[in-house]
Amino acid sequence: MQNILKMSAADLGRSIAEARHDPIEITRAYLDSAQNHSEMGRIFTMLTTERAMLEAGAASLRAKSSQRLSPLDGVPISWKDLFDTCGHKTEAGSALLSGRLPQTDARCLKNATALGLVCLGKTHMSELAFSGLGLNPVTETPPCVNDSGAVPGGSSSGAAASVAFGLAAGAIGSDTGGSVRIPAAWNDLVGLKTTSGKISLQGVVPLCEKFDTVGPLAKTVEDCALLFSALCGETSIDLKESSVKGTRLAILRAEAINEVRDAPAKAFDQSVKALRNAGAHVDEITLECVSEAMGLTGVLFNSEAYGTWKEVIEKNPDVMFDKILARFRGGASIQASDYVAAWQSLEKLRQAYQSATLGYDAILCPTSPITPPNAARLMTDENYYVTENLLSLRNTRVGNLLGLCAITLPTGVPSCGLMMFAGPNKEKWLLRLASAVERVLG
Repeated sequence: MQNILKMSAADLGRSIAEARHDPIEITRAYLDSAQNHSEMGRIFTMLTTERAMLEAGAASLRAKSSQRLSPLDGVPISWKDLFDTCGHKTEAGSALLSGRLPQTDARCLKNATALGLVCLGKTHMSELAFSGLGLNPVTETPPCVNDSGAVPGGSSSGAAASVAFGLAAGAIGSDTGGSVRIPAAWNDLVGLKTTSGKISLQGVVPLCEKFDTVGPLAKTVEDCALLFSALCGETSIDLKESSVKGTRLAILRAEAINEVRDAPAKAFDQSVKALRNAGAHVDEITLECVSEAMGLTGVLFNSEAYGTWKEVIEKNPDVMFDKILARFRGGASIQASDYVAAWQSLEKLRQAYQSATLGYDAILCPTSPITPPNAARLMTDENYYVTENLLSLRNTRVGNLLGLCAITLPTGVPSCGLMMFAGPNKEKWLLRLASAVERVLG
């Protein structure tokens, strides 16, 4: 069983295809491991055991008759608790949605199921997905794999923990401002932020639908590529023969994202040095459009989030984590005219960014300027909470504001990720490049 739990999702798929492991055996190993794990209740909201075993049984029959549906047919995956799952509670980490029971699967879950992926269970998350820390005193705060006293990053906190602790072969999360990439980076995983609109949001509990995206967290770039294809309902991406040699990369400098603490800064510098040694051309660029876009964050995110949830929140605000409640209410006083003007400005800034980066294959920066904060201190030190919460999503938010796709890779330094941005709808290109970068970083 231990060997199964250490394998990548892609390797598990290959072992099924080669009849070395059976989907029933694999799924039972993950279910048993989760049920017996000391942190199970902090990571999973539930295990969908009956569904998982039925899906594994069907995958087993397909494998034996050489009729597998995809490279991940029979591989068990966890799902963040904002993806509707038929007949299972989906509460998005909030008492506001207590008892919510969808009667159909989210579209992306349907796509994945149609390609044979096994739904293992639902994972804990930040309340209504509105925090990059992963701290949730209303339900549970999952653990960070590198520091038992720290938060794991959010809002896809349990998603990251499920993979990092060996309780799922891969996980599906959402990313509105960095909610896939931060927990992936802080738990030494690969995390892919997709382009807005690339993967259906039907049946996904919203935060800010104009920025919400669906994306995978996994052990390897190959796993993320296979999961991305499954979420889209598309054929797999060919990652072979990718190389960083001769690629044109640029380090992003902008006033709004310059400050980075020692560990992430050193990890980033080491990664860039390795890429240069491998033959990549790496420039530095300073973009005022990034800082200008970052200045629109409060108007765009807070107003849409509050507009989406105002009616539900104000009927029962006392059941919310007070810090998340305050963040939602930060959008109450924003005028519609300011919101419209901010979007008009952002569209122009997106065009400016595209023009300025046209000659580069990808843009680089540290995934997070900080490492995972202490969970207990976040609950007692107001200034610490405010500072760390703002910093957690600072760099990742660039990708959401500017409409990009992005990926974070482990650097080899615990809880420090390397992030790469590419243009809208360039996920396949970005994954091929990331596969090459992954080999360089080891």
